[in-house]
Amino acid sequence: MDFTTPNIKTFQVFPEVPAALQPLLEMANNLWWVWHPEAWELFRRLDRDLWVEVYHNPVKLLGIIDQKKLAHAAANDGYLAQLSRVYEAFKSHLKEAGWFAKTHADLAGQKNPFKVAYFSAEFGLHESLPIYSGGLGVLAGDHLKSASEIGLPLVAVGLLYRNGYFQQYLSADGWQQEAYPELDFYNLPIEPMKYADGSPVQIRVDLPENAVFCKVWRTNVGRVPLYLLDTNLAENSPSDRDITSRLYGGGPEMRIKQEIVLGIGGVRALEALNIQPTVFHMNEGHSAFLALERIRVLLENSSLSFDQARQFVMATNVFTTHTPVPAGIDTFAPDMMVKHFKNYFPKLKLDEEGFLALGREDVTSKKQGFSMAVLAIRLADSVNGVSALHGDVSRKMWHNLWPQVPPDEVPIQHITNGIHVRSWLAPEISYVLDRYLSSRWETDPTDQSVWEGVTQIPDEELWRCHERCREKLVAWTRVLLKEQLARRGASFDDVATADEVLDPEALTIGFARRFASYKRGALLLREPARLQRLLEDVKRPVQFVFAGKAHPADHEGKELIKALVNFAHNPAVRRRIVFFENYDINIARALVQGVDVWLNTPRRGMEASGTSGMKAAANGVLNCSILDGWWVEGYAPDLGWAIGRGESYTDNNVQDQIESQALYDILEKHIIPLFYKRNVDNVPREWIGRMKTSMRKLGPVFNTNRMVREYADKFYVPSDARGRTLAANNLERSVALAKAKEVLRSRWGGVKIVGVHVAGNGHYRVGEDMQVEALIDLPDIDPREVAVELYAGPISATGQIGSAKVLRMDHSKQIGGPRHVFSGKIECRVSGRQGFAVRVVPGNPDLATPFEPGLIAWN
Repeated sequence: MDFTTPNIKTFQVFPEVPAALQPLLEMANNLWWVWHPEAWELFRRLDRDLWVEVYHNPVKLLGIIDQKKLAHAAANDGYLAQLSRVYEAFKSHLKEAGWFAKTHADLAGQKNPFKVAYFSAEFGLHESLPIYSGGLGVLAGDHLKSASEIGLPLVAVGLLYRNGYFQQYLSADGWQQEAYPELDFYNLPIEPMKYADGSPVQIRVDLPENAVFCKVWRTNVGRVPLYLLDTNLAENSPSDRDITSRLYGGGPEMRIKQEIVLGIGGVRALEALNIQPTVFHMNEGHSAFLALERIRVLLENSSLSFDQARQFVMATNVFTTHTPVPAGIDTFAPDMMVKHFKNYFPKLKLDEEGFLALGREDVTSKKQGFSMAVLAIRLADSVNGVSALHGDVSRKMWHNLWPQVPPDEVPIQHITNGIHVRSWLAPEISYVLDRYLSSRWETDPTDQSVWEGVTQIPDEELWRCHERCREKLVAWTRVLLKEQLARRGASFDDVATADEVLDPEALTIGFARRFASYKRGALLLREPARLQRLLEDVKRPVQFVFAGKAHPADHEGKELIKALVNFAHNPAVRRRIVFFENYDINIARALVQGVDVWLNTPRRGMEASGTSGMKAAANGVLNCSILDGWWVEGYAPDLGWAIGRGESYTDNNVQDQIESQALYDILEKHIIPLFYKRNVDNVPREWIGRMKTSMRKLGPVFNTNRMVREYADKFYVPSDARGRTLAANNLERSVALAKAKEVLRSRWGGVKIVGVHVAGNGHYRVGEDMQVEALIDLPDIDPREVAVELYAGPISATGQIGSAKVLRMDHSKQIGGPRHVFSGKIECRVSGRQGFAVRVVPGNPDLATPFEPGLIAWN
């Protein structure tokens, strides 16, 4: 029988930190220290062994450290001098204006200040706060760090999972197991939010059975606050307390509850805190319900219709999709949506079918599931993918939402992901950059001219620095592997061999990512004998380090891990291949800093962006990857290697065979020979040349400072301005736009392109203009309410217009009744077979895109 201690009284114990060390407490509770090596070195200096034991958590370290060690540090002049320097840098960061204030000074002084609310289901800020699973969360964490650095007014909203994402460990035969240890919130850099009277900030979200209460916590990321919702409260039922237990845990019922709490609860939390964002950013579809809640708030006690409120909310919503395949999108059954939202329908002034249509790709199909991505797309004027290729994939993937719009014009843009460079840079590399680059590499890593200084770093110095990083990785690997083997119950002899794994001077290749089947983590195992020959070569040794988790329900991914681990058990190669358990930010940081080559082998088109290769490149590590995601934009022959040339395949097995052979060839003929091509000083100068080129060309582009600036300039600031325009005079323009769209829809059936007349005989010389006139019927529609366009370009082999240009036609005259004449011209700039079509689209200047109403007429 389980025993429950009765009448527990809780209290909290705080660390006793000497007055001279008080700044440590302040910095420990702000994750600014994460990307400043001189800051975390302050904590590590207090007790190096304890720093490892608490998994680099300064709050916990200060809470359990021996008071004598604190007293010793408080009396150490050298330590206090370093503390003073770091604390001054910290305070300076919190006060400095930053790029945003300088670039967008015109936004200062507005009645309702510009502010972005960034919602994400996970945030990967540091290994000591494990509320992330992988790339999506790490990207979100880096987004916040860069927002702090550039001074972007931004708040973030997420969930505080008490069990986080699962901890991975392997059985003796290499099969992945999962554990869910509980987080100690009171030893993390988070604090519960309180009202002025000291009572906790809690909000309420209604679910079908009952209300759920959520406590609001805050963690600071530099000057960006991150608010996290927690349902583990005594007021909630046991099942509702579990809503914020596990990241991506449970089935559809748990997932929909989590997303209701994140989206609807997140909006209510900001309201409870009296925070009034002017722009909302949904990082993936998990938070899309926030758009519904924003509309509900506008409709409450107002005479607005759903479409009128929706118009304003759309204008101020940004949606970023990270998923290149429909199967990766959260989709809920219609009956589940009705169950959770039937009491919500009237608050939105919608009936059941009107509500469900918001999430259906095909609004006429009542059996179709409710897609969170479709909901987000339909309720955001700004939508983007996360790389150029992913933008193209997304436009094709969601083309059905705009069926008459050419795929290239589907209103989904792209902003290529980046990394927060200083979070991932090895301290050794950082110190070298400090010596040879302008200090702007830290304050403005987007400045290409700054990174040109990499060419000034002596080859020998950069190489010795990189070798130290590899040596650190090898030493750390041996310690970690011994711990892993001991946990698995390995024999004494097997554990002892961990002291001999990896060679600190050998070519080291890293592969670490989620073990989903499309990432092909075991592509190298298609020819085990060929791989074994590479690993057994004593003259030009090669070694591999692997890491990654498979989703608990992904048995195929678990089989891939098992195959790798069992291959590594072969006595002939066991010193040359290692698999790390429990892949997280700490392991990722060690790998991207210490390997020589970063390997990436996804099926092309299925990696939306990928950022691990960017982290490696910042450290001078060379990439070898399929031309997918970011590598399509980053690759050049002088800075890395491409597996294939971007081909498409219909047979996965054929693709795996061809691309595995290509990978082996690159390793055997290019990578290994280049790495071991040494002069008498044993320095691989051509390899180092590629390292410098990689750092110099990729560093200023693939970073989140550039990325967040791009979000600000392309989406946030325009959305803020558009929202203010539509909100003025009690949403007068929003109401007018909704009514104008309604009128257009009711009359659009009569829009018809009656005829098109072209001057000339169909043959033109380069440099001539082709004049075009179109006769168009616009019954009861003012010609100023539409845009008539020429869609022109070269004709492809399939008879379609490729690389089209859109040219606006002018209204010439009305020739009786609803018939109007529009005229335009096409400049004949190149020879060859050309073509054009005429189309009519809505022309209201308040529309974010003419395709948003779904109205278009072609000749």
